[in-house]
Amino acid sequence: MFIVITCMISGIGVGYLLRLRKLRFIHRLVLVLIWLLLFLLGLEVGANEMVIREFGSLGFEAFLLAVGGTLGSVIFAWFLWLTVRPKKQVQ
Repeated sequence: MFIVITCMISGIGVGYLLRLRKLRFIHRLVLVLIWLLLFLLGLEVGANEMVIREFGSLGFEAFLLAVGGTLGSVIFAWFLWLTVRPKKQVQ
């Protein structure tokens, strides 16, 4: 947990120091890394025999909670992005 917090604080510090630079590739890099993280998480779950064996007994409610949590996160992140993204200037 200490490593996670240290990485996050380090990222905030580097972001603060580089805030005046135009780093246009960062949002694409973050998107690719998030998709890679989700893929690897799915790979790990799929490789776990106990999870696959007990998948039927997990229940429909667990499935709904997972889908609802994922959809809620995606929708909230999209609205947050629409709120904080830089507005295009009209000339």
